[in-house]
Amino acid sequence: MRTIITHVSQRLLERQQQLAVAESCTGGYLSKICTDLPGSSQWFDRAYITYSNQAKTDMLGVPAETIDQHGAVSQQTVIAMAEGVLKHCPAHWSIAISGVAGPGGGSDINPVGSVWFAWGQRGGKVSAQKQQFSGDRDQIRVQAVELALEELKQLIAV
Repeated sequence: MRTIITHVSQRLLERQQQLAVAESCTGGYLSKICTDLPGSSQWFDRAYITYSNQAKTDMLGVPAETIDQHGAVSQQTVIAMAEGVLKHCPAHWSIAISGVAGPGGGSDINPVGSVWFAWGQRGGKVSAQKQQFSGDRDQIRVQAVELALEELKQLIAV
């Protein structure tokens, strides 16, 4: 993961851009990986740890109706999270993650290991995808952070 975050940080620095994130099931792990890198304050702006539905609404402006209708682990919610990050801070890029890390909490629609991601760019479109991971809680969270960073790496390479 060190290689991916180093690449992401270098590209953001070259562009003089910043990243901000909104995390639910990863509980700050993405932020930790970003800030483990020395000099991260030059390209990492902030993190919103919005574990509860109320936090998503209060901190990011995710409409309660969106969560009620689609669930916290949904494309609609994670897109609203990524958009909320960009609305509430000056960062150029956002990543939002919401999922079911387990061991409980899964459903037929979102079994344990289901994670929705969204990546936003200021002035651009927000993209989202769902991934199904396997493993225990920690393994799911690590895989989610890796995928989030790998996709951002691809997006900022364009």
